[in-house]
Amino acid sequence: MKMWSGRFRQPLDEKFERWQRSFPFDCILIHYELAASRAHTRALALCGAISDAERETILSGLSQIADRAKSIASFFADPDAEDVHHFVEKQLVTLIGDTGYKLHSGRSRNEQIATDLRLYVRDSIDTLQGLFADWMGAILDRAKQAGEAAMPAYTHMQRAEPVLVAHWLLAYIEMFLRDASRLSDCRKRLNLCPLGSGAVAGATLPLDRAEMAAELYFDAPTGNSIDATSDRDFVLEFVSALSQTALHLSRWAEEMLLFSTQEYAFVSLPEPYSTGSSAMPQKKNGDLLELVRAKAARIIGNQNALLVTIKGLPLAYNKDLQETQQPLFESTRTMLTMLPLVTGFMRSVEFHLESMQKAAQSGFMNAWAAATYLVRLGIPSRLAHEQVGKAVRLCMEKKCALEDLSLGQWRAINPTISKDIYKELTLPAVLAMHDVVGGTAPVRVVSAIQEARRRVDEIRAEAPVPTVA
Repeated sequence: MKMWSGRFRQPLDEKFERWQRSFPFDCILIHYELAASRAHTRALALCGAISDAERETILSGLSQIADRAKSIASFFADPDAEDVHHFVEKQLVTLIGDTGYKLHSGRSRNEQIATDLRLYVRDSIDTLQGLFADWMGAILDRAKQAGEAAMPAYTHMQRAEPVLVAHWLLAYIEMFLRDASRLSDCRKRLNLCPLGSGAVAGATLPLDRAEMAAELYFDAPTGNSIDATSDRDFVLEFVSALSQTALHLSRWAEEMLLFSTQEYAFVSLPEPYSTGSSAMPQKKNGDLLELVRAKAARIIGNQNALLVTIKGLPLAYNKDLQETQQPLFESTRTMLTMLPLVTGFMRSVEFHLESMQKAAQSGFMNAWAAATYLVRLGIPSRLAHEQVGKAVRLCMEKKCALEDLSLGQWRAINPTISKDIYKELTLPAVLAMHDVVGGTAPVRVVSAIQEARRRVDEIRAEAPVPTVA
């Protein structure tokens, strides 16, 4: 029996009935639905809508459903269940009889799905934060292992200045710390309970909304029943945060792919996360990295689908909102499976530190250091820039590096230059010159690693909400 069939005289068109069902995908919410139903059951008893005996009977039935959902593979094979709410009611009535129908007293599926989705997103955020901590921990381990090894940093895809390998890796840490922060912010905003909102105007029974919220570890009830039943901002915000994470992972994957080519030869792809070619025996392909780039496109596409679905909806609940579930579930599943894989990759990838160090000492990447040396002699910055540019042009003509120019050649460009310039052009001096917070000077990078480790440990140490499932 449908949960709404009393008004209708004709059955649904069979094809439409199958087409409009959400149970094939919203069955993933079963344990959140059961948790919310337990809270609603106790609220019904507190306000006198059901007896204590009926409360215990319903709670026992819900527990049996939870056990079967965990242990019976074919449990969800129900071709008639319209959605997860209908499925639970059907199962409950089968187990305890007509008393099961009393569970729906004073509530609507509109508030149920809004509650289930908030619980799902909250639980997903808690899981993702732990995976973020693992991922960033793997990056920090590699940064520490790299020590004072250097590499070229690039702007416009051209070699710019030398930086520590650790400094390059810490750039990704900053990205993912922001991602973790966005998830934390999203969690705070979503942690309000829609139970008691009814279909649109609020419950018709004097339910204790604060008690239901507390049982489910929400901070408080939602403030407006119209908004509560139609709000999917938290879904959009969550998938938007996942989109930025996917974007950052895609940028990381692209750099790792570039650096693994023979043209760069900075890293070697780990075999457990690579594949071969069916035609060319010598190939080792970075399939994991390539799929990370592609998965980012899927998540970003899901974000766009959510925006377009919600943008024109009038208040309050509309069936369109059912279409927000699959983009949410797919994006979450993608990120939950992707983070452990990239973590394993980062722990396994081989960095060719000697090659990176060698590359950091070519391409006139000490040119700005030479200009800075002139600035310290009192030469205006713009003139210093021009004079070093002339030195670079001379080196290109002579096919040598800046440090290979004779003192006479330097003094022909600027007579105030002394032999001290050669010390300033060495790789250690160039790195140490960037001695500011956030710079690549080794002493700063050591401190940055320590601070990043502290921030990652804070994320890991945040106690997740006790599970409601």
